Amino acid sequence: MTVNVCWDPAAEQPAARVAAWRSMNAVTNGEKDEWLALFAPDAVVEDPVGPSMFDETGKGHHGREGISAFWDLTIGQVQRFEFTIRDSHAAGDEVANVGTITTYLPGNYRVDTDGVFVYRVREDGLVVSMRAFWETERAMATARQVEG
Repeated sequence: MTVNVCWDPAAEQPAARVAAWRSMNAVTNGEKDEWLALFAPDAVVEDPVGPSMFDETGKGHHGREGISAFWDLTIGQVQRFEFTIRDSHAAGDEVANVGTITTYLPGNYRVDTDGVFVYRVREDGLVVSMRAFWETERAMATARQVEG
């Protein structure tokens, strides 16, 4: 499980970038409770933004309970994650990361999801919003079986 980023995680970084890095690490390590602890109680996760197979209404997953259910529906179904962040733009209390999330799914399938992943934090560093901009059809077009 890997997280490749375009910044030095040991150097001081804006709070939103730190939160994004912690989020990616918790996901790659399968640490649901640690991941949920990164979010404010009233946080919203939109992944992807808009209506999708994970969120038919397109209004996002609200609060830790909704975000926990999102984990179970999506992240919890993936065998392994790799994050590659090629660029990162921090401004104010937000960061927009440009990169690829590679997921390894049951049945030895791999999917590469290119996107822009935006985190907004409050003053204490907790995530209040995570919005992932990616296209389902484009990601699914990369699905392929790999050797187990």
